[in-house]
Amino acid sequence: MAILMKIKDIKQPKVSVIVAAFNQEKYIGRCLRSLLHQSLPHSEYEIIVVDDGSTDSTSYAISLFVDPFNSPVKVISNPVNMGLPSALNTGIKAAKGDYIVRVDSDDFVNADFIKLLMMFLEENKHMDAVACDYFLVDDDENIRSRASCVEKPIACGIMFKKEHLFEIGLYDEDFICQEEREIRLRFEKKYSINHLELPLYRYRRHDNNITNDIKKMDRLHAKLIQKHGIDDSN
Repeated sequence: MAILMKIKDIKQPKVSVIVAAFNQEKYIGRCLRSLLHQSLPHSEYEIIVVDDGSTDSTSYAISLFVDPFNSPVKVISNPVNMGLPSALNTGIKAAKGDYIVRVDSDDFVNADFIKLLMMFLEENKHMDAVACDYFLVDDDENIRSRASCVEKPIACGIMFKKEHLFEIGLYDEDFICQEEREIRLRFEKKYSINHLELPLYRYRRHDNNITNDIKKMDRLHAKLIQKHGIDDSN
């Protein structure tokens, strides 16, 4: 009976942070440090890292942040690379929180990132999702500019209600990139994303950003138009 009571009393996290990583040994540590040093107690959130078949030292770098007895970091390891949208879906399906927010493995966040996004949705139950502004930083983490998530939307820094993501069918795994535009198009047909005008996210620009692959981005943008019949590039 005592064991059952102890299991029952375990607090479920309110927020699940999804981090998909593929060969990010250089940056994943900075990402996880920022998520572990949030102003919110660890009991309020979990960090689900999906190591998507990395072939470098990413798995070792992740292991440095995992306490097997008491850690908000949970790791799912894919034996082979399945692609970003598949990895994100894997993380969402494993999530225990009512709210889902994505942080890319080469980015990092402000200490109040999770707390303020969650507070916004907790205090505004009628709102569906919320996105924050961000700082664009270089490889040395120098701030280059501030950007509005409305004028220049990115894939991360958006907190969704988990039930809504399942309702729209999660990420389309055919979109290896442009996955964020595709899911937003489906999401915003029924729901809205509200704007928190605070730069809580740090979006790192470097040589290996997937958005640097112009040919792949253009090819999947054409596929986006074909699927939805509109061009959202402006």
